[in-house]
Amino acid sequence: MRTTKYILSIGLIALSTVGFAGNKERIGQAGSSQLLINPWARSGGMGGAGSAYLNGTEAFNWNVAGLSAIETMEFNYSNLTLFTGSEISMNTVGLGIRTGESSVLGINVNAMSFGDMEVTTTANPDGGQGVFRPQFLNFAVGYARMFSNSIQGGGSVRVVSESINNVGATGVALDAGIRYVTGKYDRAKFGIALRNVGPKLRYTGDGLAQTVVLNNNEFTVNQRTEGFEMPALLNMGVSYDFYLFQNTGGSDGEEGSTEDGAPQLNDDGRPSDYRLTAAGTYTSNSFSPDQIRVGLEFAFLKYFAVRGGLVYEEAIFNGYNLGRLNANSGPTTGFSLMLPFKNKTNTGFSLDYSYRFANPLGGSHTVGLRLSI
Repeated sequence: MRTTKYILSIGLIALSTVGFAGNKERIGQAGSSQLLINPWARSGGMGGAGSAYLNGTEAFNWNVAGLSAIETMEFNYSNLTLFTGSEISMNTVGLGIRTGESSVLGINVNAMSFGDMEVTTTANPDGGQGVFRPQFLNFAVGYARMFSNSIQGGGSVRVVSESINNVGATGVALDAGIRYVTGKYDRAKFGIALRNVGPKLRYTGDGLAQTVVLNNNEFTVNQRTEGFEMPALLNMGVSYDFYLFQNTGGSDGEEGSTEDGAPQLNDDGRPSDYRLTAAGTYTSNSFSPDQIRVGLEFAFLKYFAVRGGLVYEEAIFNGYNLGRLNANSGPTTGFSLMLPFKNKTNTGFSLDYSYRFANPLGGSHTVGLRLSI
């Protein structure tokens, strides 16, 4: 009962912090929209419905409490090609290390590139003045802890840096999350996470200076920019594991059962080699439409997993010019090929892939490599 009250208290605090979520009138008032992009392959294949079920370094982008599930060390790398043919890409590295019996410390580095862009001015609107390369870089440090077998919590501090041709902005964003795990074999998970909370960012730099000629006199005018908000959001998620084709033989000790009739556990300590995970996340955005994310993952032991998902928001199925505000069209898919190192542990190597459909732009591909020891 005390655990339930604790979870509800955290949820109410988070809800009160993001009070104007999904307000259309606030669209365009926030910056740093790269913080809303999921750079990872595993969660990407399930539509990003990872606030409850995700473990390891991927949890940085959904619910940092999941970082606490790292057993010893995890290294994760992913490359996201956003909208095929656009030259926009994102490279992300995550590292988590267990620092105590119940605590994990992690770092997350994310770099977004837009390719070469022509320098244009009011005098030369067609370019010809060279090129520049915008660069967005985020660096986060996170800490997560298992407070009990059922309750996990964590937080992170993220430094956000953006640069565009002699103009830049730097800010700080905070994340916090909690997860509750329950049920036999830890089947059911509930998660709440508050993300991207921080002060306004403001662009400064020499690129904002403009030379003005007045009465044959030359002046340099320094322009001021308006500050922009961080894209704060609240994630609330749930997931459940279904173990298919369980070994449920009779009570006489026949193959597939124990002597008392309970399912015979496999080498991973589970009642079946086949797992189906259903997950859902409701994302309450402060400066863009709210989203509902649902996903399924079917896994055979720790060797193979296939995923599918859907991200829904208002008008997501409409045409591009019929009220849809998102170039992504909703469906996602993906898979993982895994090589486990030890039974009854989460250690191993994994190759992950996901694809998100878009319209009218090309879809987004994500390839990831994960090593857990």
